[in-house]
Amino acid sequence: MYQFSSIADRNAIEAEKPWEERDHPQSIHALLQRTVDRFGDRPAVSFQITSGPSDKAETVTWRQFYEKSVQAANLFRSLGVGEGDVVAYLLPNCNETLYALIGGAMAGIVNPINPLLEPEQIASILRETGAKVLVTLKSFPKTNVAQVAAEAVKLAPNVKTVLEVDLNRYLTPPKSWLVPFLRPKTEASHHAQVKDFVREMARQNTSLDFADTTEDRVSCYFHTGGTTGMPKVAQHKVNGIVYNGWLGANLLFDENDVIICPLPLFHVFAVHVVFMAVMTAGAHVIFPTPAGYRGEGVFDNFWKLIERWKVSFVITVPTAIAALMQRPVDADVSTLKTAFSGSAPLPVELYKRFEEATGVTICEGYGLTEATCLVSVNPPTGEKKVGSVGVPFPYTDVKIFHCDGAGDVSKLCGPDEVGEICVSNPGVWCGHTYTEADKNADLYHHHEGRCYLRTGDLGRLDPDGYLWITGRAKDLIIRGGHNIDPAEIEEALAGHEAVAFVGAIGQPDAFAGELPCAYVELVEGASVSPEELLAAARDRIQERAAIPKHVEVLDELPKTAVGKVFKPALRKMAITRVYNAALVEAGLAAEVIEVVEDKKRGLVAQLRATGEVDREAVKKVLGEFTRPFDWVD
Repeated sequence: MYQFSSIADRNAIEAEKPWEERDHPQSIHALLQRTVDRFGDRPAVSFQITSGPSDKAETVTWRQFYEKSVQAANLFRSLGVGEGDVVAYLLPNCNETLYALIGGAMAGIVNPINPLLEPEQIASILRETGAKVLVTLKSFPKTNVAQVAAEAVKLAPNVKTVLEVDLNRYLTPPKSWLVPFLRPKTEASHHAQVKDFVREMARQNTSLDFADTTEDRVSCYFHTGGTTGMPKVAQHKVNGIVYNGWLGANLLFDENDVIICPLPLFHVFAVHVVFMAVMTAGAHVIFPTPAGYRGEGVFDNFWKLIERWKVSFVITVPTAIAALMQRPVDADVSTLKTAFSGSAPLPVELYKRFEEATGVTICEGYGLTEATCLVSVNPPTGEKKVGSVGVPFPYTDVKIFHCDGAGDVSKLCGPDEVGEICVSNPGVWCGHTYTEADKNADLYHHHEGRCYLRTGDLGRLDPDGYLWITGRAKDLIIRGGHNIDPAEIEEALAGHEAVAFVGAIGQPDAFAGELPCAYVELVEGASVSPEELLAAARDRIQERAAIPKHVEVLDELPKTAVGKVFKPALRKMAITRVYNAALVEAGLAAEVIEVVEDKKRGLVAQLRATGEVDREAVKKVLGEFTRPFDWVD
């Protein structure tokens, strides 16, 4: 491992040789083969279907993992998957998910899909990628993944084969005896042939049946967003994937580390940042329960799982840290050295609570699907500027560019000047980030002969080279032409002891266009009124215009699968509340029943009449707001 404690260390690593001249594998198969040659008999992956600290677990060595992954690759090739063809998987976490991941990337292009999406969205991804094979669950109690997959396949005629994974093999009697009687029925029928993934894999050779290529090619598709509308599909080439693995294995952990990763294997954080680094290093990774952090008992047993597996490295996200801080550290966690947090900015107060409770420092990192992932991290052994996302990784160049009112880049920003974060590194494939060419328009900026990905994130580089994220460009609250960064509101409210999470957005306003408002999720067992929170916000927010006009406490904030507060859902709630209040005040018999996302018009309020109503009067009242509306008759 390299010493990585400062910008100087980063620069020294780069000065050794260019990335292109480093001895790194040229294919996913070669990457795994190198690890097997060095650490074949060491544990690679452990999965336990239930969260108890003494529950049954399945551990495979790197040699066993290699053989299973190669069998999966050979199976996919036998089903007609070539280098340019797609294997999709719709799976929770388990060992078969990893075989599908690596085998799919060896044989062709692997496309992990979020099982929490609606069937129509999954189908749209399957059609966009042209997937020939889908690996998914066999019907299983307490999950509808098999049913959702069947509905999606009906809408994706390109899928020719469905391979099913039966989680029952991980259970022990009497639970395993009961599953056949408790399996929910899969009503949907479809055109694809259905086979058992494990049984079909077992028929394959444990060495590649096809020639491995060393050409840098696309080997992964990852969809972005996808909680509303059609997700975009990002393309990841081998070079960028190997780069992410190299960073983790050389700067964060080595073969002696044990990593616990309760994050979903349909997201780049778990796949590229964690597993590719684990595979590169020859380390040991633990996946607790199919649902990870969402699994039953995972938070309650988390510290005991660390003790069981002698975990040295925790992979986490802010939502998980908040949940863990509501539970006592009730086990021996002396093996724990580091925690790595990503996916969303970590509130300073939450960072402090975790460090005080565990004695372990959090390294906060930053990455994005469009850049294959990693961009920066607070140095594991160096100065950690809490609230920043650290320094850019070796071979990653980050620049901050000022954008004008039209969204066009106009100049390079200086130290501590806020602008759009733009990234250039081996994971950025300029011109080809998304599968749909039109979605790559305006996604790049060229500067001094180098292509930079425009992240859409707002931030600044301080004089020491640390990167600070201040918000999303599209998240800016624009009050009467004045730009308000929601991060200021969120940080102020997150400092309250009763607050777990905050999402600040702009709510519609007939006069100012938008006014700041905030939605809050409380720490478990806490009680505080919106009025008290508003008073706290007034005390802590320096800029008067940024003080929220509305604070609302929710049982739980809407979040993405990796723990980010999902602001589009909050915007829909705000539009509904504000528009309905305006209609009531005007005495008009109409109400907003839903807010939907239109690709051209953005968020659109759907209205229905609740009695006789003057539609022209409604048009006049709601026409004062910037968000459009439609009648639903």
